[in-house]
This record gives sequence, structure tokens and C-alpha cells, in this order.
Amino acid sequence: MGAWRALLAASTRLLSRLDEELSRAHDLALADYEVLAQLSEAPGEARRMADLAEAVMLSRSGLTRRIDGLVAAGLVVRQSCPSDGRGTLAVLTSAGRRALAQAAGTHVRGVREHFVDCLSPDQLASVADALGLVAERLARGRPTDCRAGRAHAPGQPAQPGGLEVEAAVVLER
Repeated sequence: MGAWRALLAASTRLLSRLDEELSRAHDLALADYEVLAQLSEAPGEARRMADLAEAVMLSRSGLTRRIDGLVAAGLVVRQSCPSDGRGTLAVLTSAGRRALAQAAGTHVRGVREHFVDCLSPDQLASVADALGLVAERLARGRPTDCRAGRAHAPGQPAQPGGLEVEAAVVLER
């Protein structure tokens, strides 16, 4: 449970600090910055709304509200998807590109100062490996023995020493 609590505390505080710094320096929320960054990296600086929602880990309705604010600020426009008349694209504007470029230094400095510089290269690699396994497991939507990186069938136990065994030990404490 110590690792879980440390993850919650660190991620909550880190995201809050990064959001505060971007908001104070650029009047841009961290979630808005992430949307702009995702659009800037997409072909044509445009993404389907459904794909963008998944990329920034928001519900479709949550992304719609976020895009509404970015559209009102002139940072993003909506366009019909040319390949699918039912879909909508979010497209980065030149003002959005400028806002992202201005905020990028603040964001990168904050990530370095509050996260990267706190850990050794080995610790950073371990964190990336561990959290990558968790993210991959959740993205697959199937139970996995994370320690071995193997999926197991629903209802079937993981290999000995897997998460179920560890969870049982933790719960007994």
C-alpha cells in the first residue's frame, strides 16, 4: 500500500503544481496544454474528437467541454471530418500553436524540476517500466500477471507470485 499511496500523493501534487505554473504564467490549464500538444503532434495538427479524447484520457463529453473553452479562446477550431461526415475534427489554430510554444518552456521546466531531477536515471527507468506495465495492462482491459507481463484468462488465477498473491498478502497485513 505504500507504493500506491506514494503514487497518489506524487501524481496529485505533481499535476497540481504543473497546472498551477501553467495557469499562472500562461493562463492555460495543464489539461488544455495536453490537448494542444496532442493536436500539434498529429498529422495536419488535427485529430478526430473520439481519438483525441482517448489520447488525453477524457470522456467524450469531458473533451467536448474542454474543446468548447479552447474554441472560445481561439486556440482550436472544429471541422467536419472529410473521411466521415459524422465525425468532428479538433484542429489547432495558429493562436493555439503560439500558446503551446509559449507554454512549452514552463511545462518542460516544471516536469524536469518537480519530477526528472528528483530521481536518478535508474529510478526514472524503473518508474517508466513499472508504470508502463500498469498502463499496458489497463489498456488491454484484461487481467495480467504484471510481474511476468503475461495475460491470463478471466477467472483463472495468475501464476504464483502474481498480483493476486501480493494483494492477499497486503490485505492480510
